[in-house]
Amino acid sequence: MLEIDIVTIFPKIFDSPFSEGIIRIAQEKGLLKIRAVDLREFAKDSHGTVDDKPYGGGPGMVMKPKPLFDAIRELKNGAAKTFLLSPQGMPFDQSLANRLAHEQHLILICGRYKGVDERTSKVVDGEISIGDYILSGGEFAALVIIDAVTRLIPGVIGDFDSAAGDSFYNRILDAPYYTRPGDLEGLKVPEVLLSGDHEEIRKWRKKEALKRTLLRRPDLLEKADLDEEAMSILRELRWKKKRERRERCRRSSQETR
Repeated sequence: MLEIDIVTIFPKIFDSPFSEGIIRIAQEKGLLKIRAVDLREFAKDSHGTVDDKPYGGGPGMVMKPKPLFDAIRELKNGAAKTFLLSPQGMPFDQSLANRLAHEQHLILICGRYKGVDERTSKVVDGEISIGDYILSGGEFAALVIIDAVTRLIPGVIGDFDSAAGDSFYNRILDAPYYTRPGDLEGLKVPEVLLSGDHEEIRKWRKKEALKRTLLRRPDLLEKADLDEEAMSILRELRWKKKRERRERCRRSSQETR
């Protein structure tokens, strides 16, 4: 079972998301245990103060280190890995999700306000960022991470092959999928998917996945673990793309004459 503690000043944010869908199923199966821990419980004053003005001046407030230190100290055991959710952290991707899914205990620290006192970075195992944009706080990042990690816990998803075929699982985007009806207002399902030829369908999906990745996220291909068949398909796609580019340049040149 994976245990996840979320240290936050807004624990009620998590009430609804954790009572629905795959996260609810994982908890009911006894494969996941989640606790939203109110950081204000570790504040020393009667008002539950967890923030203060920054040294050196400037706008905004900074989360105080002492409540965070005390919360981590109380929650952490020998197996726990603690992560501060921060824009300065390592990018969260499928590879990191796989790693986290094999841990026994995760503690996610949700920042707020202007940020967290820098000394907090000295008592965590790492920092994680879910993207280059600004959120109100780490709570929403925690939701993203927990959802991605939960689906990778063995036994949570009945059809693991379905999860293994998702986008990013093998560092490339997934192939397009279709369902009934076969013809919707003239938009038809590719005939190969109706052929019943499982080998041809497999090849088509592999080629379409690589084509989509090359078109939309070519950066992913730099780290993708591709077999020889995939490399051959990719070479063909790149050659075709280069040929089409030359043809467009040729036509454009003729039009300007």
